[in-house]
Amino acid sequence: MNAVYQSIPPIPQPGSVRTVTVLGSTGSVGTQTIELLASDPERFQVQALVAGRNAVRLAEQAIALRAKVAVVADPSAYAALRDALTGTGIEAAAGTKAVVSAAALDADWTMAAITGAAGLASTLAAIRRGAFVALANKEALVCAGDVMLRAVKEAGATLLPVDSEHNAIFQSMADGNRDAVEKIILTASGGPFRTTSLEDMAAATPEMALRHPVWSMGAKISIDSATMMNKGLEVIEAARLFDLDETRIDVLFHPQSVVHSMVCYHDGSVLAQLGSPDMRIPIAHTLAWPRRMATKSPRLDLAAVGRLEFEAPDLVRFPALRLAREVLQIGGGTPTILNAANEIAVEAFLQKHIGFLDISRTVERVLQMLGTPRADTLDDVIELNAAARRTAHDLLPAHAI
Repeated sequence: MNAVYQSIPPIPQPGSVRTVTVLGSTGSVGTQTIELLASDPERFQVQALVAGRNAVRLAEQAIALRAKVAVVADPSAYAALRDALTGTGIEAAAGTKAVVSAAALDADWTMAAITGAAGLASTLAAIRRGAFVALANKEALVCAGDVMLRAVKEAGATLLPVDSEHNAIFQSMADGNRDAVEKIILTASGGPFRTTSLEDMAAATPEMALRHPVWSMGAKISIDSATMMNKGLEVIEAARLFDLDETRIDVLFHPQSVVHSMVCYHDGSVLAQLGSPDMRIPIAHTLAWPRRMATKSPRLDLAAVGRLEFEAPDLVRFPALRLAREVLQIGGGTPTILNAANEIAVEAFLQKHIGFLDISRTVERVLQMLGTPRADTLDDVIELNAAARRTAHDLLPAHAI
């Protein structure tokens, strides 16, 4: 089942207002979404903004956009949020249940940008409303793909991919000839270790791994980019979004990060989406879809770029890609295990408890230990996620516990 284009709406009339909710409004994707909303306040009405624990920034966003509701997931931050919103008429709430309730509010469009397993329940609640869900939380389809896609079908919802690679595929399939697709190609910058030897990667420090050559991202996704686990997760997500098996999804290194992904058709045509490496572009595409909206993103100057390079990744130096393909083939709960074990291993590396190459080794060991369990419900996914995290934690050196 293709998770995008579940329902194509009539093109909104100029001047019409779209109601929106932003889950994860103080994170990287969330703040860029807020910037776009603020650039055209007459076009969007904000229903709810949700953040993790940054009550001060959340309150600033809610006041600036005249949101109806502001929710902080961490209950300890509730008092600060309530005090900051006193007298504004904006409702303040806190806690896990409040986050899910905010996601379930009536809105035409919801940005799902709460990272990790913490975003699963709220993303599912948004999907069940049957509206448009801009998906920036790749864990929703990696960890709970079957659950999410079943809910998409039942509710008649539409997933709009926000990741630059998936959004590029989405745009390159805009002519509707999805049956003519031969394969897709996801591009990757290659991260900081694209040309680094295995021996030097073994000695890599967190500081080295965090120096992404193109994108400015948070610590977790920066490390995932360095190991190529991020691209592996994107392969799994692409398979779910576009109903493709693993053999029809290729990955190529593209250090310029100008071609964000490509679609190969069976007549020999290859369509690509190009643009500056700026997340405001795919966010804006989903926010205004099926129309487009102006952004302040830098315009692509191909003459200045000069050349576009592509190369196949080395699976020996980047085993995370191999592991992701293997769990996609196996199915069941193995993608959940992969993601959860990786979260623990990445955090251990950032804390300098394990080496860079130990990240993928830890993930592979956890996959071997937990086998191929099923994950048919959200509760199954949550339980398996916890089990995988415990198992990964048990594999860490004693001083890391």
